[in-house]
Amino acid sequence: MAREDAENEVAEDAAQQGSEDERAQAGNSGSEQQSGTAGDSQESGESPEVDALVKEAVEAALAEQRDSVLRAQAEVQNMRRRCEQDVEKAHKFALERFSTELLTVIDNLERALAAVAENEDANVKPLKEGVELTLKGFLETCEKFNIQQMDPEGEPFDPQLHQAMSMVPNPDVEPNTVVTVVQKGYLLNDRVIRPAMVMVSKAP
Repeated sequence: MAREDAENEVAEDAAQQGSEDERAQAGNSGSEQQSGTAGDSQESGESPEVDALVKEAVEAALAEQRDSVLRAQAEVQNMRRRCEQDVEKAHKFALERFSTELLTVIDNLERALAAVAENEDANVKPLKEGVELTLKGFLETCEKFNIQQMDPEGEPFDPQLHQAMSMVPNPDVEPNTVVTVVQKGYLLNDRVIRPAMVMVSKAP
């Protein structure tokens, strides 16, 4: 009987000790769970800020790279356009110096015609016709290469196209009108290679 009482007492102590151990483990797990929850909440509080900073830095870098690419493309396009314009000008005005040299020949032919204009000699007439045909051929050839002659008599004076030699009173025309062309001017592809030398009217 005493032995059974001793065994029962030992069993009760063991059960009591086990329940205390279970409560201690439950308390520890609860505290760990709470600390884990607090840590998770802290990490979740920091992640959006870090993500926002990273995203902002990436967008800034992409915008900078995009601007650099656009600037480079614009510079390449401008360079290509300038090169095309230079090539076009080289093609259009390659004959400028040669054309200028030809003008002296045309001037001499016109002077020859002016010298025999009033000569009615039968021997001079064939010579005059030959000079006229030669001059006509010269001018037609020049027109094929976009060389235009300017004979601005009766036109308003244009300082970009004409060079005034003198001004003369003339009540019959408006002031600043070309009344006499001393030397004709020429254009190459609409660029002046020699201005027309003229006399301009002024108010009497």
